[in-house]
Order: sequence, then structure tokens, then C-alpha cells
Amino acid sequence: MKAKKILRIVLAVLAAAIIGGCIYINSLMPIITGYAAKNLASDVFVSGRNAADIEALDLNFSFIKFTRNKVDYENKTVTSRFLWGKSTAAWREGYGVTLLRGKSAEELRAEKFPLAPEPDSAVAAFQTDSLEYARLEPIATALVDELSYGGHPFAFVVLHNGKLVAERYGYGVDAGTRLLSWSMGKSFTNALIGIMSGDGLLDINAPMDIPEWQGDGRKAITLNDLMQMQSGLKWNEDYGSRSDVNLMLHREKDMGLYALSKPLAHEPGTFWYYSSGSTNIVMRYLRGKFSSDAEFLGYIRGRLFEPLGIRNACFEPDMNGTPVGSSYLYVKAMDYARFGQMFLDDGTVGGKRILPEGWVDYTMTPAAASEGKYGAFFWLNRCKVCPDVPEDMYSCNGHDGQQIYIIPSKGLVVVVCGYSPRSNKVDFNALLSDIIGSFAGFA
Repeated sequence: MKAKKILRIVLAVLAAAIIGGCIYINSLMPIITGYAAKNLASDVFVSGRNAADIEALDLNFSFIKFTRNKVDYENKTVTSRFLWGKSTAAWREGYGVTLLRGKSAEELRAEKFPLAPEPDSAVAAFQTDSLEYARLEPIATALVDELSYGGHPFAFVVLHNGKLVAERYGYGVDAGTRLLSWSMGKSFTNALIGIMSGDGLLDINAPMDIPEWQGDGRKAITLNDLMQMQSGLKWNEDYGSRSDVNLMLHREKDMGLYALSKPLAHEPGTFWYYSSGSTNIVMRYLRGKFSSDAEFLGYIRGRLFEPLGIRNACFEPDMNGTPVGSSYLYVKAMDYARFGQMFLDDGTVGGKRILPEGWVDYTMTPAAASEGKYGAFFWLNRCKVCPDVPEDMYSCNGHDGQQIYIIPSKGLVVVVCGYSPRSNKVDFNALLSDIIGSFAGFA
């Protein structure tokens, strides 16, 4: 009898563990299948990469590598399955890919968000410094071929004193490939805020008029708080779990609404915590400043992308139609370099002011509670995260090694776009230090 009782207890515990495990795995289904469908679809239909390469490199990690993916080239959708879970992502002309939640691809495409016409004017190329280009060739080769720095990135671009001194691309990618920003998109959102601020459309230090916040302490949150990651809102940015950021990106229809619905955990402006939700709150807020989506999208193109010389940018929206400012911008590697050069040139392009006077200095001002590591949607090197690189460096950092480094004291912009999650991580301190060292002896 005693043995039977023990057996019943063991079986009950085992059954509970199995049920609990199934419930947990079920909660991960939107993340696992959503990540695979969204990223595979974007890389195929926006970047133009080969599906097999994407599965072998970009999706070859964790549970994601076990998804079964179907690319429908005729209907421009990707459906990804894992166990009993399924997600579908759909491409739309001008908008890129959206992960479908609650609607079919046909229903989504029937919703017409008017697009501003894409400018077709010629883009001036950066002048190349052949001597410095030759000096950086070994570094470019070592980085892209994974010989010295690790990572095997898709693209590598270096500008020195406004001239092109390095440009290399990895397997399956070239100068015309639009590449994913991940969190570098936050820095583009910074620039958009700066332009709107300069145009008198908003005040970054004033409390935001978000209706859901008016009945509690959240009504004191400012754009500055959100940009400096000091909103005080409760948030979990852990990408390895069923966290807020994963649920927002892979389950929610309205990402900004999901993020702004979080309660306060700290008084605004007093606690630093990195949050992708903050950027999507901001982008949703910016969209509300315009009378129509056509006006909003036209503003982004006409006031930010076109002056930078960025053509055919794809800022993918959520199901609600808001561009996902935290993560989903697709432009070319050289476009990321143009963006970095604008900040290096104090917010100007070709002598024409794009960002308001003082905006770059504001961007580089450390958030009070960040211990010198973060400004306004930009990372800082004041805390010496790269100890062999000047402290004035600041950067746009994205998931899986997307980087734009801006080093004012050296006149440098360094762009590294993407590498496989299964690869070794790039030693950015060594890379930047070697780039700087290669200029020894140059004026």
C-alpha cells in the first residue's frame, strides 16, 4: 500500500509538471512562431535574401530553429509552425511586413494607409579616400570573414572625416540590401523627435497628454523621460523569456498601447531601465500629432529620410499602423552611415541643418540615473564600455550586433550590420581600437 501511495504521488507530480510545462510552452507559441514568421518574411520580401540562408543563420537558435516555415512567394506571406502553434506574417507594398494578429493578410491589405510618394532624386555618394581605404582593407576582411573580431556581419562601413574609407559585405548581402535596424531604430526615432521639436510640434520636457495616464502618477511622464529610459514604467526587457518586450513584438496588435498600459514602478525621472516599450509609446504619440497617416509618413520621409539621402526606407508598422520605432526599420548599410554622419556633423547634412541647434548635445547628455551609459535613445561610452575607445563615442546599438558608432574626436562613423545569433559576438572594443590605430600618421 505504501508503494502504491508513493507511485500515485510521483505520477501526480509528473502529471502536474507535464501540464505546467505545456502551459508554459503554449504561452511561448506566439513568440516562437511570431519571431520566425516576422523575421523570415522581412528578410525575404524586404531585404531580398535567400530563405534557406535566413533559416541557417538568423533563425538558428533556441526554439526558433525548430519552427517549420512556409514562404508563399505568390501571396508574399510566411507561416511558421512549432508544435501546435502557428503565426503568419504578411508583406505590403511600401510598409514591409506585419505580423498578423486577429486579421488575415487580405483584411490587413484592405486597410489603406495612404503613402506619401517616394522621392526619386539622385543620392550623392560619399567621396572615397583610396589611401585610407587600403589601410582598412585588412580590418574589413578580418571582420567580415570572422578571422579576428568574431561575428561574421552582413555589412561593414566606415566614414572618416566625411569620406568613405571602408565598405564590405558578407555572404548574401550587397550595397543594395536593406538591413534590419533592431534597436538602432530607437535612434532614428530620436532624430524624428528632434525635428518635430524644432518645428514646434512638441515639447520634450512637458508632461504628455496621454489619456490613459491622466488619472495617476504617469501623467507626469515626459518625452525626455521616455527617451532617457527613465519613465518609471514597469517593464521586462529580457529577450530570453515570456517578457514584456517579446509579448509586445510578437503578440500585441498595438505595441505602444501595450507599453503605455504598464503601471508605474518608480517615480518618473529617477530610475533607469532600458525599455523597447518606451520607444513604441513615443512613436504612437508622435503619430497622434498628425491629422492623417499620409501626413505623418510624409513628414518622416520629407523631413528625415529625404534630406539624409535615404531612399526606399521601410519602417514596418504594427497591426494598428504605427511604425515600430523600437525595432523594425530597414535601410541600406550606407544609409545607416549617412545617419551617423548627420550626428557627427551636429545635425547637419551638406551644411543644411536637419536637427535643431543643440539637439546632438542633448542626445549625448547622460540620463541622470544611467551611470553615464545612456543619453536620449543613444548609448554612451562615458562609462568606458569600450575601454580603448575615446569617451566621447556614442552609438546606436541593436540586437544581434547592429551598430552605428560615432566618435567625434576621431571624425569616425563605423557601421556594423548584423550577424548570426549562433556566431561569436563581435569584439567591438578591439575593432574600434584597431580602426583608430590604422589612422596613425594621417592628418
